Amino acid sequence: MTTTIGLEIHVQLATRTKMFCGCSTTFGDEPNTHVCPVCLGLPGALPTLNAEAVHLAITLAMALGCEVHEVSEFSRKNYFYPDLPKSYQITQFDRPIATVGSVPIVTERGARSIRLTRAHIEEDAGKSMHVADITLGGETLVDFNRCGMPLIEIVTEPDMQSGDEAYEFLRNLRRLVRWLGVSSGDMEKGAMRCDVNVSVSPDPALRGTKVEIKNLNSFRSVKRAIDYEEQRQAQCLGGGTSIVSETRHFDEVQGTTTVMRSKEASNDYRYFPEPDLPLLQLDSTELESLRAQMPELPWEMQSRFERDLGLSPYDAALLTEERSTAEFFQQTIALYNNPKKAASYMGTEVARLLNERGKTLSETQLTPAALAGLLTMVENNTISNTASKDVLPLLVDTGVTPAEAVKNLGLEQVSDASAIKDYACEVIAENATQVEQFKSGKEAVLGFLVGQLMKKSKGKANPKLAGEVLRTLLKS
Repeated sequence: MTTTIGLEIHVQLATRTKMFCGCSTTFGDEPNTHVCPVCLGLPGALPTLNAEAVHLAITLAMALGCEVHEVSEFSRKNYFYPDLPKSYQITQFDRPIATVGSVPIVTERGARSIRLTRAHIEEDAGKSMHVADITLGGETLVDFNRCGMPLIEIVTEPDMQSGDEAYEFLRNLRRLVRWLGVSSGDMEKGAMRCDVNVSVSPDPALRGTKVEIKNLNSFRSVKRAIDYEEQRQAQCLGGGTSIVSETRHFDEVQGTTTVMRSKEASNDYRYFPEPDLPLLQLDSTELESLRAQMPELPWEMQSRFERDLGLSPYDAALLTEERSTAEFFQQTIALYNNPKKAASYMGTEVARLLNERGKTLSETQLTPAALAGLLTMVENNTISNTASKDVLPLLVDTGVTPAEAVKNLGLEQVSDASAIKDYACEVIAENATQVEQFKSGKEAVLGFLVGQLMKKSKGKANPKLAGEVLRTLLKS
């Protein structure tokens, strides 16, 4: 069986106001408080295009390698649903703002690019909430705050063949929209939603009947829905049952898909040019200016970190997950010329502390200069690597300098051989078994003894010097 997958992703653009009116895009406020005659579709209300939404859409399209068209057109997509008060949606149909493009992915199948068909601007519908009520037998509530939110819809070619590839595509797309500041990409808040098209065929040369799964709002849900639908269609075909072209709903609890409705075709929506909006005409000079301002993209920076700095693919990917993290790292290694050490420390100790605090780097007091200073102190044996883990929380929480933190904590490393010798004598006296093992040729035991010495010195002893002193005493 051959599986073919295409995605349609709706990305909410990070503007302060909606696509065609001045209502706020703030998430989580009281239902139906960010509404006006335009987004409610009241008679006589006319749309006004949000220029910032267009700017963000162009930026994303360019980063995706799309061909951005200087002239595009808005259309009306007609359908009737409780959360669509106008009974039509303003979108782009046969003349979208951008076409073609691609997103790179890396999976077990290797590195490849997923082709894009188009990217177009549109407004969002409202939100229906189905509430169980014993007396009424259930009811549906509608919140129009989301109605009119600015979206860019990205449609892929049917290039994916597994849930893992779709997962990786979405992960990279969200990384890009956050990197550019185009969208929060927060799937839990509906800032990024995905429809999946899946077809399974017993003949690799032929594509099967397409089935759509609507409104998936997490990477995990996309993968689970694809995996289930792939299995369901294969079982149907194996049992001689034809696949029906339809729209299905994914049940998060059961992990299954169920029929919602028959699949609409484009003629069902009766598209026609939006009469209240003129053609969208872009200035070629402004387009070139936007293209010139395009930052280095996350996967480009990841490749550069691997190629030029010698970082592992894992560390390079981790550092380029968020643009602020990548910039922090680059500012750090400008002051501390050991990229591998800085990457390792950021990926372990700094990441662990941020997870514990539930914060991002930008929400802490840690600066690149402070981290560079801390790593330099470890490298110069001013403090031990173990002691640095006690210093780091102060840098993160208070913003003091590494030198101030080390002094406040009394963690200056002991590099006085006579002081270390006192600790070493105590360790030798207390660990007779390990001492005899070392003398009989078991060199690895020295690591244990150094660890005991470090405990006695509360991490202050210079580990290298501690090993040298212990070795000298044990062989004397």
